Amino acid sequence: MDTAGQGADAAPRFDYEGDEALRGPVTQALRRVVDPEVALSIVDVGLIYRVRVTQEGVHVLMTMTSAACPVTDVIVEDVQDELDRVLPAALPLEVEITYEPPWTPERMSESARRFMRW
Repeated sequence: MDTAGQGADAAPRFDYEGDEALRGPVTQALRRVVDPEVALSIVDVGLIYRVRVTQEGVHVLMTMTSAACPVTDVIVEDVQDELDRVLPAALPLEVEITYEPPWTPERMSESARRFMRW
């Protein structure tokens, strides 16, 4: 698994495939998206599983902390908005939600776990 945008934390990790020039801007865009239920970046919470950038488009595979998450639509919309700001305009974007594998607290960054007191 390739790590992206980690800083000092050993987690979060997500696969990144594609144009290296977009890795930084994509990671920073995703870091700007906050899970409103926990007031933390979705990257720090570990919601992003994979970002794939190809000539055909960008595919983001992500999860929620629970299938019953009441803010899924808000988070997905924020992901789309933030990525639209940094991706080439002609590049289609797809955000896919999955619950396999299920999210676990181990996906959280060390700083997020400290913040949550876990």
